[in-house]
Amino acid sequence: MSDKATLDRNFKHPGYWPSQWPVECGGNRRQKAAVGRLDASESHPSVTTITNNRWNVMAVQRDLGEWYIGGTMPAFSGPPPYGWVKKINPISLETIVESPQLPCGDHVWCGAILAHTNGSIMSVNGSFMHRLDPQDLSIICERELPISRAHNGLLSLSDGTLVTKDLRLEAQGGTTLTFLEPEGLTVLQTLVLPEGSMGRIAADYSDGIESIFVPGTEHIWKIEMVDGTGTITDWKAQYRTSKSDVGLAWDSCISENHLWLMDCGDINAVRAIHNTVPNGRFEGLEGRKQLSWQLPAPWNGAQRLLRVNQKTGHVDDIEPFGNPGGGIIAPPVNVPEYQLVIAWDSINGGLAGISTDGTLEPSWHLDVRPTMQPVIYPESGELVINDFTANQSDDLIVVDIESGELVSRVATGSRIANGMFLSPGENRDVYYCSTLSFARISWAQ
Repeated sequence: MSDKATLDRNFKHPGYWPSQWPVECGGNRRQKAAVGRLDASESHPSVTTITNNRWNVMAVQRDLGEWYIGGTMPAFSGPPPYGWVKKINPISLETIVESPQLPCGDHVWCGAILAHTNGSIMSVNGSFMHRLDPQDLSIICERELPISRAHNGLLSLSDGTLVTKDLRLEAQGGTTLTFLEPEGLTVLQTLVLPEGSMGRIAADYSDGIESIFVPGTEHIWKIEMVDGTGTITDWKAQYRTSKSDVGLAWDSCISENHLWLMDCGDINAVRAIHNTVPNGRFEGLEGRKQLSWQLPAPWNGAQRLLRVNQKTGHVDDIEPFGNPGGGIIAPPVNVPEYQLVIAWDSINGGLAGISTDGTLEPSWHLDVRPTMQPVIYPESGELVINDFTANQSDDLIVVDIESGELVSRVATGSRIANGMFLSPGENRDVYYCSTLSFARISWAQ
């Protein structure tokens, strides 16, 4: 392990309820780092799977033993979709209480939930924001957002301000960021970027200023918060052009004074969902044939890992696998404790640990096919991610970060893989979310 083991890990999250996992990826830097150890090699895993025929997106923690799962309905045709949030038993996964059906503007896309510093559970789904009571999940406040498109991701800034954005692909106009105060969900500001944006936002403090980083269609953009107002800065990093033979970038992982991203993300399924309005709604079944992430990529370029200097905007890139037509639906994760960043190619298959000590060079490869937002355990040096097998079984695997050795494997019971979120539980367990089912995998004795 590197001597930089405590480099920039911070499990206190201003703007959130005091929890180790109050928001997707564990915090605004999206470092996906869990507290403690998993030690998966020491015991055989057990799995509890709930099939609910819903699009399960993420699980977040409020107090100890208090877990929520949020998502939407995979209603790509037929009856109108809606968002939902459940409070679940953290062991059995049984529902304790469920929210009412949450309007989403008829858009079908993976929204987000978080446990806010004011105690409420916040949910964004489609073009609606909701503030929910944490006990009975009743609606405290509902706000239709200014832009009627699917919104991708939700963060709380250090002062509690909520920020979300609509999702726009290339040639769909500039993406709008919407800032809301957290009590009555009043819109404080809307900010239109010069480009569309697909990936979720990340945020960080640098030089005493809170900044938001947004992956655009050609550039990474930086918004600075000054006196509660967001301003687009002159800082930007170009990672592709409109003529590039690669796709758009997903979210950033902010670590070691860099942003870490992967491009080749607007695969055919993503394009199909966001090229129809309302997003993700099709007449009949014909359009739904485009919704598999396993279809060939709409470009010839290989999957790239991008390293963007947080100060200068300089971009380094590497093709860890070199196979044409690469594609992903989730971002990478940097592990400064081991001077490695983890990347993968979902369409062609392949997982890699890439050295960040100097130039970017692959340290190991593993023949698996991940798609999800992973979780890492820096203390025990373990990566948890999925592997969608040739038998169409979505397994959860544990990989030794330093060596790339496969440590543990368990079938989740899901036959569908997507790019949703893993969350670390409280006792050597991980929560898994996918379309039609969610699960708890435990390595505790």
